[in-house]
Amino acid sequence: MTLKIEEIRAISNGDHGDLFSVLGLHTINVEGKEKLVVRCFRPDAKSVTVLPDSGKPVTLKRISDEGLFEYIFVRRKNRFSYKLKVVPYVGGTYEIDDAYRFGTLISDFDLQLWGEGNHHHAYRWKGAHTKMVDDVEGTHFVVSAPSASRVSVIGSFNNWDGRVHGMRKYHDQGIWEIFIPHVTEGDLYKFEVKSHMQPGPVKKADPYARFSELRPGTASKVWNSRYEWKDGEWMKERSKIAHFEEAVTVYEIHPGSWKRKVGEKPGFLSYRELADDLVPYVKEMGFTHIELMPIAEHPYDPSWGYQITGYFAPTSRFGNPDDLRYFIDQCHQAGIGVIVDWVPAHFTKDEHGLRRFDGTALYEHEDPRQGEHRDWGTCIFNFGRTEVVNFLISNAIYWLEEFHIDGLRVDAVASMIYLDYSREDDEWVPNQYGGRENLEAIQFLRRFNEVTHEYYPGVLTFAEESTSWQGVSKPTSSGGLGFDFKWNMGWMNDTLSYIEKDPIYRKYHQDQLSFSLIYAFSEQFILPLSHDEVVHMKQSLLSKMPGDDWQKFANLRLLYTYMFGHPGKKLLFMGSEFAQWDEWTEAKSLDWHLLQWEPHKGVQNLVKDLNKLYRNEPALYEVDSKWEGFEWIDLSDADNSLLSFIRKGKNPEDYLVFILNFTPAYHNVYRFGVPEARKYEVILNSDSSFYGGSNAGPTVIEGQEGPWHNQVCHINIPVPPLGGIILKPVK
Repeated sequence: MTLKIEEIRAISNGDHGDLFSVLGLHTINVEGKEKLVVRCFRPDAKSVTVLPDSGKPVTLKRISDEGLFEYIFVRRKNRFSYKLKVVPYVGGTYEIDDAYRFGTLISDFDLQLWGEGNHHHAYRWKGAHTKMVDDVEGTHFVVSAPSASRVSVIGSFNNWDGRVHGMRKYHDQGIWEIFIPHVTEGDLYKFEVKSHMQPGPVKKADPYARFSELRPGTASKVWNSRYEWKDGEWMKERSKIAHFEEAVTVYEIHPGSWKRKVGEKPGFLSYRELADDLVPYVKEMGFTHIELMPIAEHPYDPSWGYQITGYFAPTSRFGNPDDLRYFIDQCHQAGIGVIVDWVPAHFTKDEHGLRRFDGTALYEHEDPRQGEHRDWGTCIFNFGRTEVVNFLISNAIYWLEEFHIDGLRVDAVASMIYLDYSREDDEWVPNQYGGRENLEAIQFLRRFNEVTHEYYPGVLTFAEESTSWQGVSKPTSSGGLGFDFKWNMGWMNDTLSYIEKDPIYRKYHQDQLSFSLIYAFSEQFILPLSHDEVVHMKQSLLSKMPGDDWQKFANLRLLYTYMFGHPGKKLLFMGSEFAQWDEWTEAKSLDWHLLQWEPHKGVQNLVKDLNKLYRNEPALYEVDSKWEGFEWIDLSDADNSLLSFIRKGKNPEDYLVFILNFTPAYHNVYRFGVPEARKYEVILNSDSSFYGGSNAGPTVIEGQEGPWHNQVCHINIPVPPLGGIILKPVK
């Protein structure tokens, strides 16, 4: 026996941190002479035989009851390849290649980039990757765990025994690796991590796993993509689009509750079934993009995907990763972009996830004043760590590269950039200058935007940022965060606060509609009526509206007309387009049966026509972030709660006039200023009977000479109750 009893015990007990120095084929010194020795640890084995690529088989000697075997070669001097023939206690005899006869497969270049914090494609070598090494098929596993004393790969291929496949450690980088022969696509696995900082080993899902088993299972799954994309034309043209000057109208959906199969529980549509049903619907409705609430793997359905355990794994609830690729490909072939909610702000505390991954706060902060979101029960990423920056930047690039995603909407940006976000005075730690800004998070967001746009011109990034932080959508070169668009949360809050009021009181709050134009051009904005506004006792948009049923529907149609006239790109959450009564829940399908009733069908028709109008009229999107694209006609008639304004395109002849009446009063004749004395066609009237309205209002109006409302001409026009009309000059 060539090993000390302490080392044998360490191997048998799973305490040995460097099995590559012991197991496999090694040269040892025996009585002053160099000998070759083969060792293996097989707890399931009754006996083990070495099958050399040349020469006779030899049976290994058992040197521990737990399953440690060795054989010292007396005459062989040169190293050789071999297999192990195992006779197990249970089951039939099998042959395997020994994982401990393979060397390192990680390149020095990858290690250098990783150490610098500049590895943007870490997913290409970290995690689990099937490979052919020395004509042997298997899977290469790589994971970061700098503070771990031992990391093993466990799975069905080794009876989930952490003593069998201990990994090799790169001490300078804190990276562990092993190539395990015969582990193939579909095999389940985890990392068993042992640390001096915790009493026993913990079983962790792979942070870089490409796929996971369906919840409540938590194991990672070896996966290879075989998908062949057919969206080459879309991808080529995407980089040429100047989205600031194009129509962007987004349909936000939760894939698990947009529609469900009747009579099945939970009845989720698969990614492919969503492609068949959702894509034609979105195309018919006229949206330019679909935004998916988070689709990375998460353990808890009611988190809606915002508390993630598998950042690189599309959730298995709806199929495999290639099924998701098919969905995105179908979107692109239909001319629809795909945006995904991305959550770099925080992650779930589930035991199998990232929290205290190697026994220490590897991904989060050690201090709970920095490392915990108490409101959400989650951990906050430590953006000052190399491992975190590499992980998150690579994750963003992964979705863009592997899934052809067209945009990333970054969740909870305000919680990232402020150290005191939702905290009392004694619950946060100032930055090095004594301020409340999270300097590392700000630097990370800038780097994220720089890298994504460098690799993928034409890809969009959106910030859900709810404060008055300056420069969210400004270039990083001028001190901004570098996002393409910022969610206009101020517009959303003021608008909903106003529209929820009884019309009799609206005259006292007209400033809630006009105030947004003071800052409308300070950022590149998108106007969101998102899922956050129709959950947790907030009611659906329709239910928020005041008045009887007729007035509720009229108010909602008016809200949408105002939204499409206001500068900024558009976002509408699913179900709102047909005026769902109930607030949204992830636990069931949308109430599609409502479309059998005219008022709901009318709202759907209006949204469809607004999308069509928006995409066809350059005045509504070409000059979205400059005063040159907007002009007030009249914002002062608060007593009648009337608003009127002009939207303008680059061409002076491209303009539209919006007239909005926020009371149920019908005005038989009302004078508005207009730029020219010419005919104006009503191209949309939210009070049309086609939309469920009373059909009040004109179809064509003749402009007249004579100044009014600071315009050189005017029109006299009937104004429908709780209605919005859009006028276009007749050429």
